[in-house]
Amino acid sequence: MNKAELLQRIIEKLGIDLEVAQRAAQTAYETATHEENIAENKYDTLGLEASYLATGQARRTEEIRQGRIAYQQLLLRPYDPERGIQTSNLVTVEAENGSQQHLFIGPEAAGLKITLDQTLITVITPRSPLGQSLMGKQEGEEVSLVLAGVRQTYEVVAVQ
Repeated sequence: MNKAELLQRIIEKLGIDLEVAQRAAQTAYETATHEENIAENKYDTLGLEASYLATGQARRTEEIRQGRIAYQQLLLRPYDPERGIQTSNLVTVEAENGSQQHLFIGPEAAGLKITLDQTLITVITPRSPLGQSLMGKQEGEEVSLVLAGVRQTYEVVAVQ
């Protein structure tokens, strides 16, 4: 798989997400400041609720913007077996049931899903439980973690 192409797709997807978030933030702002939404009594909270929504949308927009910048500045490094798995590595793990997942260790945008060469790749960060467990591991090693009270074990099948 071409990591440079994957990186470009992540940046493009974050650009699209940024545009959507900016439109949502603008709409929430306009709703919050519209003259029809001025509170007439203490129970009239539409304007207040819209302002909370606008604030949240503005924060989300900034998170996406910062994530996109992080990816634009990301240096793709090849896998170094001596250092183990690091940020910018593409990792394939296999669960005990034989199912495989393809994970890109990125600086931000955890949960983002990108399809490349008909393969679904999920972005995770070193801050996630699985990301923490993978950092420094090598091909062939196992990682085990407990999520929602259930122990999950994965084998690192491939790293690039």
